[in-house]
Amino acid sequence: MMNMLEEAIIYATVLHQGKVRKFVGIPYILHPMEVAQILSTMTSDQEIITAGILHDIVEDTDGTLSEIEKRFGKRVAYIVSSESENEYPDEDRTASWKRRKEESLRVLSGSTDIGVKMLWLADKLANIRSLAGEYSARGEEVWQMLHQSDPAMQLWYYRTIAETLELSLNKTGAFKELIKHINFIWPGTFDSEKARFKKYREVSVEGCKLLGRGAKGEVYRYDDELVIKVYNENNTYRDVEREIALSRKAFILGVPTAISFGIVSVGERYGAMFELVDSQTISHFIAKAPGQADAYAKIMSDLAHSIHSIEVTEEDGFPQVYDRLKGYINSGIAYEDETLAEKCLALIDALPDEDHLVHGDFHTGNVFLQRGEPFLIDMDRVSRGHPIAEIADLYYFYVVLGEDDPSTVEKFMGFSYDTAQRFFRTFLVNYLGTEDEDRLAEVTEKASLICYARMVRKLRTKGSITDENRKTMQRYMEKISALADRLDTLAF
Repeated sequence: MMNMLEEAIIYATVLHQGKVRKFVGIPYILHPMEVAQILSTMTSDQEIITAGILHDIVEDTDGTLSEIEKRFGKRVAYIVSSESENEYPDEDRTASWKRRKEESLRVLSGSTDIGVKMLWLADKLANIRSLAGEYSARGEEVWQMLHQSDPAMQLWYYRTIAETLELSLNKTGAFKELIKHINFIWPGTFDSEKARFKKYREVSVEGCKLLGRGAKGEVYRYDDELVIKVYNENNTYRDVEREIALSRKAFILGVPTAISFGIVSVGERYGAMFELVDSQTISHFIAKAPGQADAYAKIMSDLAHSIHSIEVTEEDGFPQVYDRLKGYINSGIAYEDETLAEKCLALIDALPDEDHLVHGDFHTGNVFLQRGEPFLIDMDRVSRGHPIAEIADLYYFYVVLGEDDPSTVEKFMGFSYDTAQRFFRTFLVNYLGTEDEDRLAEVTEKASLICYARMVRKLRTKGSITDENRKTMQRYMEKISALADRLDTLAF
């Protein structure tokens, strides 16, 4: 009786019959066999190696995932599906290249199955071996033979994969070889040390108190002197290094921020250690004493004024916050209504060319109080631009996220939705220096357009959109449309 691997080899050979490998014209079946061989250097798990043999069946043959599941089981089918890109039959494959890659990369970064990560590494290593060989022989001519002829886009793709896999698989020979080939084709992409053995200090947060949770991860009290930020699985070491670099730049400019002194690994995730002695987040203090929310809103508004009073230039190395705002529109509204997206983008483009420093993730879970003094963490979105972006972030966290389900804000912030709404109003009163209701409504309305654009993007990037999500998104689109018709500027 055949085992799983033997059956997979026969099955793949039959389905790939007559197909040849790009560049060299050899029988295609040699590619999945090479992938399986690479996988065998990392694992003896037959399901993972079987998935390697079958990984191109869905994309390149008449085989289906349901047939793979029936023959080889659910896990094999799942691992294969992670590398089976969505098809856009109405678009040329060159035109849809980046969209297909972005979608599949989201699957990779969101998967917790080591088999998925190993398959991606093995497949991309096999591909770049071939690419590097042709690059040696043909030079820059090689790009014209691919669906994506821009070498910068190819670099983006391979670099993103390597960064995503680094923490899990950086000790494997396959990973080190991948880095060497990337550096050969695009010299200097990675520090050459990454092609050598490296082990991050491993720590555990088991039993540690959770201090706060944000879009990028969670923050824990590690001991009396240290806190640790644990990043979500889709964050790479480059993301952590970038945040630390931005933190240092902001600190030099006078922003009260805690500086990480080291990157660690926490299971399959990255962490950053901070020295914050005997400190707690403002969210913690509000949860303990909701009646004091107004006092903490005053601290936050003073801190916001301090940050926004700092003017920076492009040379300081901070990106424009407008790029993030446009991303909300281009990744959400633009898929639903191109005309409305153009109106919203025009409002962003019309914002004054101001270079105020903006934190970009400004909420009470990211601000610690140490001996009464505020310290910021989560500096990966620090940027430059108009403060409306910061006001919009606050309105999103404390009001918009809870409009349909107040518990969303309550879980995120640790205190009630009513307290959150009161906190935002008090913050805005202090920040603007007025209790004039018309003035408060004007700024809130401008912030809300950005917030609802962000909500549309959030729903669009969930993957499959349910009927309920579709209705919610339509409601947001109607609000955005009314706001875009009414507003002539987002500045205040």
